[in-house]
Amino acid sequence: MPRPVLSTIHIAALRHNLLVIRQVAAHARVWAIVKANAYGHGIERVFEGLRGADGFGLLDLDEAVRVRQMGWRGPILLLEGVFEQRDLELCSRLNLWHTVHCDEQIHMLATHKTEVPHRVFLKMNSGMNRLGFRPEHYRAAWTRLNALPQVDEISMMTHFSDADGDKGVQHQMQIFNSTVQDLPGERSFCNSAATLRLDELGIDAGDWVRPGIALYGSSPDAPVHTAADWSLQSTMTLSSKIIGIQSLQKGESVGYGSTFVADKSMLIGVVACGYADGYPRHCSTGTPVLVNGVRTQMVGRVSMDMLTVDLTPLQVAGLQFGIGSEITLWGNAKSGAVLSIDEVAKSAGTVGYELMCALAQRVPVLVDDNLAS
Repeated sequence: MPRPVLSTIHIAALRHNLLVIRQVAAHARVWAIVKANAYGHGIERVFEGLRGADGFGLLDLDEAVRVRQMGWRGPILLLEGVFEQRDLELCSRLNLWHTVHCDEQIHMLATHKTEVPHRVFLKMNSGMNRLGFRPEHYRAAWTRLNALPQVDEISMMTHFSDADGDKGVQHQMQIFNSTVQDLPGERSFCNSAATLRLDELGIDAGDWVRPGIALYGSSPDAPVHTAADWSLQSTMTLSSKIIGIQSLQKGESVGYGSTFVADKSMLIGVVACGYADGYPRHCSTGTPVLVNGVRTQMVGRVSMDMLTVDLTPLQVAGLQFGIGSEITLWGNAKSGAVLSIDEVAKSAGTVGYELMCALAQRVPVLVDDNLAS
């Protein structure tokens, strides 16, 4: 039989999370962000769960081609725009909308030969200081684009740096609104955190919201709020099984470096999953794990192909376990128990985004449409 580690993608949970976004941003259209191969889930796998969105936002032309090949005829937005002149030819052929964030991209459009004008999103650097025109240069960029026959409608967008924290977004919204106040066109500025916190932040949703991580069941402002606080459901489960059991006596260690030493007699379960599968090596003793749906913890170091968990809580409770017992490393256990990916990410000193995107190619993936509703 194959090695038991498995990733399961929950399509109904994707639909549910999209509905949550629609409910909190009822008057806005929704870009489903599927960059980074749909946050590690696989664009082809999530398509059915997210096709209820108004458009798909992504980064590169290959991703756009894949979405079109699945039959999507609605809007697709290149979030970083084009990278070279010839990219515009594919934008024309596939009817892709694209971001404009620098003078070079305007020049590419000005020299592009097309019979069908392009729909563009002009990006403002309102304080994130990554991509976009600074406010003092923004209107001049808009004027240049508006004069081009290669350009049809111009929408305006920016990106928040602190929508998930105490600093908030008002400083950026003030800059954005004062700069674009009399310019025609749709507005887009809300990421996952801003969309879920609209009331708290005191802003409207604009014309388009751009949720990413929230669609995949992770809280954008963890640990302040959990995914459950936002009514989000896990869309990815990483599971495996116990493949070995060891009895430790007090003073004995387990794993490389002997970083965990038993302070009493205990049972240790050996699990078929390691950092070569995408489980974070930086997780250590105390990282939560579910065994047959029962919460316990990892102990010792994560190895390339294995990790070890404490079976004592199940032993004390008189619960059944053994070789082949279900291990939920994050996501949904068969019992209905849920281990948020954000909890595991916290133990690894990172965020759920990274864990999703880091899932290794060697891990088999099952697409399931039944666990969530």
